[in-house]
Amino acid sequence: MGTQSRPRAPVRSGGSTAVASGTAHLDATRIDAVRCQPREATPALQPNLRWHGSIVRWAEWPVRLGTEGVRNRIIVAVVDPARLTLTLEIARQGNALGPWTIDEAPPEAILAFNAGQFTDTGPWGWVRHRGRDRAAPGAGALAGAFAVDTAGKPAILPAHTLPAATLDARWEEAVQSYPQLLMNGLPVPALCEGSDLDRTHRDARLVIGLRRDGMLLVLLSRYADAGSGLTRAVERVPIGPTTPEMAEIAWRLGATEALMLDGGLSAQLRIGRGEQTSRWPGLRAVPLAIVARPR
Repeated sequence: MGTQSRPRAPVRSGGSTAVASGTAHLDATRIDAVRCQPREATPALQPNLRWHGSIVRWAEWPVRLGTEGVRNRIIVAVVDPARLTLTLEIARQGNALGPWTIDEAPPEAILAFNAGQFTDTGPWGWVRHRGRDRAAPGAGALAGAFAVDTAGKPAILPAHTLPAATLDARWEEAVQSYPQLLMNGLPVPALCEGSDLDRTHRDARLVIGLRRDGMLLVLLSRYADAGSGLTRAVERVPIGPTTPEMAEIAWRLGATEALMLDGGLSAQLRIGRGEQTSRWPGLRAVPLAIVARPR
């Protein structure tokens, strides 16, 4: 019978946890591209976050990205989906699609954020709302979907499963997006192998994920490298993680499945309601959102 090694002592650093091991000092605020080789099931460098809220718990994680050390804040929201009703919100003006921002979120919603990609004519890819398909799946090996079944349980469906999923009546809500970052606790192969995926572009990011324990994650990046004069407008500048860095962030936060939603100028998030509301607006309106109401 083997002996258990004693855990290494964590060292607090800037609101996150750093792990000391011999002469090495690993900083949990430093984010590089996701590693593709086999790795531990539980990240060693999980941030030590200061949480707010009750049903939706949220925190801000300061990070430094890549070799340049680009400063960002990651807004981390965690919620038990069993306590929520998750639905799509399709913005309309009469019979036409209309613009949606977090200001249009229903007052009873305790979580609201923009959803999948879109074109000049409306949402891109598969959209299902209240059990009815509103748009057919788009093509793309990494274009998965976030879906909610008739029992209210969410899932992230890989692209290759969507032809069958569109025929499955158990999916009540669904929205397709791109790219999927994590599958079964590992980075998707295209993050590591040759593909058309841009691995170096920096942008504001919005990601939805699921942990092994079933908890739902929503992650939003915000630029934080403008010095002490940072304003809420400046932090919306679309400079953020690369796609492989965002996969690493989601993995560090315990996600086993993760899917990028529309980031850039569209990325926006609202948590809470009434006087307990926290808001991170975007710079443009979108036609589609995901909202969560307490059950």
